[in-house]
Formats: sequence, C-alpha cells, structure tokens
Amino acid sequence: MSPADTLRLLLLSSLWGLSFIFMRVAVPEFGPVPLVLVRMGIGALLLIPLLLGARYLSLVWQYKRQLFMLGFINHVLPFSLLALATTRLEAGFTSLINATTPIFTALIGALFFTTPVRRQQYLGLALALAGVYVLSANRLDFALGGDGWFILAVLGATFCYGIAGNYSKTYLSHLPVRVLAAGSSAMSALILLVPGLLLWPSEPIGGLAWANALALAVFSTTVAFLLYFGLLSSAGATAASTVTFLVPVSALLWGFLLLGEVLSMQILIGMAITLTGTAVATRMVRFRRRAVPTPPP
Repeated sequence: MSPADTLRLLLLSSLWGLSFIFMRVAVPEFGPVPLVLVRMGIGALLLIPLLLGARYLSLVWQYKRQLFMLGFINHVLPFSLLALATTRLEAGFTSLINATTPIFTALIGALFFTTPVRRQQYLGLALALAGVYVLSANRLDFALGGDGWFILAVLGATFCYGIAGNYSKTYLSHLPVRVLAAGSSAMSALILLVPGLLLWPSEPIGGLAWANALALAVFSTTVAFLLYFGLLSSAGATAASTVTFLVPVSALLWGFLLLGEVLSMQILIGMAITLTGTAVATRMVRFRRRAVPTPPP
C-alpha cells in the first residue's frame, strides 16, 4: 500500500473502532432502532449529493430493489443488533466478536453462492470460533437479562454482514462505489423511518448522547464509508480487508481510554485466537505445502 492508503487504513480502523464507543454511550438514551435511524438518516443526507448526475440517479432507480436489500442486510439489521448488544456488552468485547465477520462471509459463500472453501479455511473457522468461546465462555448466560442473548445478537450481526458481502459481490459489484454507499444508506433510512419514529424515546435525550449519535453518523458512517471505498478502489480488497484486524484493537484501546473498560487476560487471549483464526480463514496467513522431491530417473 502507498503511504496515503496506509493512512486511510489506520484512520478507518480508528473510526470504526470508535463506532462501538459512540453506540455504547448513545444507545441507552436513544434505544437501538432510533439510534440507527439517526446514524443512517444523517449518513444518507451527507452521501446523497454524491449521486447528483443523471447516470448515478438512473443506476439507483434501476437497482432500487437490490440496494433496498443491501441496506436492510448490511446496515439496518446488523447496526440495530450491534446497538442492542452494546446496551449490555463492553465496546471492545463487542468489536472482537464482530471481527468474525469474514468467517461467516466464507461459510455463506460456500453454502449459498458456490464460493469454494479451502481446507485451510476450515482450520481458521475452528480457531476463530474457539477464540469466541474463550472470550465469552463465562458470559453465556441465557437466563432473562443474561449476556448470552446479547452475544448472539453480535453473532447475528456478523451473519448479516456475511450474507451482505456475498450478495453485494454477486449482484452489485459492477456498480460505482458511490451508488452502493449512498444508495444503500438512503434505502436504510427509508426502512428505519417509521419504526425509528414509533420507538423514539419519550424522555428528552441528553447532549452527550446526541453528540455521540452525530459522531457515529458523520465520522463512523459517512467519512468511514468514503475512506473504505476509496481504499478498496486504490489498494484492492485484500488490503481493505486488513481493517478487520485493526478495528477490534482500536475499539479495545478506545474503550480502555475513554470508558475505563478492563483489558483482562481472557480478553487478550481470546483476541489473539480469534484474529489468528480470521487471518487463517481469509488466507492472509497461508500455509505452503512442502515440495515433494522428484525421484531421479
């Protein structure tokens, strides 16, 4: 990567790491769905100017159904599930489980999109799931109010991302990135408008919660989308995928610095196992076969 791409990557990982902090602070007052409405509504308003021009608008209209589906499975559902999870789980902990997204992407691709899965990727899957178990073994309480349901919510979000990644690659990869970003954001805002307003809190929302919601919309959504798609275009998918490994580290550090979250040995070990498994599954770490010597004639 060029120095500019490296800077984009580091800034992107920081902004997406901060998104878990912003959600953790804002969601208790907003509630999950209204918070995501603010996030996607403001994000859409800021991104829609990128669509000015007959070509882009015609593409949005032509692919409106596909963009609607992408907005639902890549923004509305996973963002709402993550916001729900952060009402109970620490920001860094949530981001670590969310880092298993490439695992679900590979599995869903193999099951439903005829994407081949190599033997090495099964090993990565097993490692990543073992890491998630290490992270959450003492928190899998499914009694009323237990952490187990919130951990499942995060895994549900990663499952949605896995579907969305394969869906986008199969049906929308030929579209300009601005159409994908702005079009799916606008569709998400439309989907969330009625439920977000119906669930809007009756109590006044404090200034700190509003500040975090606005930061989530402007920095961790609008700016982050532009950085991500710019990195994808400039450095390619492999380089862009490395953000998966940097976001949890960023979220853990921000959680420690801003919210006083504890970095326990269990968290650090679980992070190492989970990210190693993800690296193996995405083939960022590759195992080379030993060359078999050819017998002499």
